[in-house]
Amino acid sequence: MHMPSSPDALGAALLASFRQSFQQYKTLADRALAQLSDAEWLYQPAPGSNSAAVIVQHLVGNLHSRFTDFLTTDGEKSTRQRDREFEEPRDVAAIAPLRQAWEAAWPILFNLLDELQPADLLRTVTIRSEAYTVLAAVQRQVAHYAHHVGQLVQLAKIIRAEGFQSLSIPRGQSEQFNQQMTGTR
Repeated sequence: MHMPSSPDALGAALLASFRQSFQQYKTLADRALAQLSDAEWLYQPAPGSNSAAVIVQHLVGNLHSRFTDFLTTDGEKSTRQRDREFEEPRDVAAIAPLRQAWEAAWPILFNLLDELQPADLLRTVTIRSEAYTVLAAVQRQVAHYAHHVGQLVQLAKIIRAEGFQSLSIPRGQSEQFNQQMTGTR
């Protein structure tokens, strides 16, 4: 394994790793959401739990708030209405615009990651007036998004049941997968 030889190389590797993680989480969420009908986006498995629509609303709000003017303004924008993100949409007519909002929100993050430089990782940003390094703030969001993407996948599994199309190695196929990856039989 080649180790980065300078702080800039290490910073560039971290930024690339963050981008890859976020891209993987978005892809995983997209593949889970694609298995749901618009009506199923509204399904709540238990009273007080979040539907896929609510989780997507929350992530859209979070993406906008955290990553718009990331280096210069607080990550909790005064215009954000976080509590409204957790209100269930009234009907399926809300899902198409929500899908569009989802697709429009992610480029805010990916464009920022393209613009950040290794030296930016140690700069200070704030979230709710609390100071973080850029490195810590981005890592915080990696963990946050992984949590919610896991919820989306679990909801899709619950809703699709036996019809759920696996997003990773299907049960009982690990050995076959490993053989394919190593080229052995």
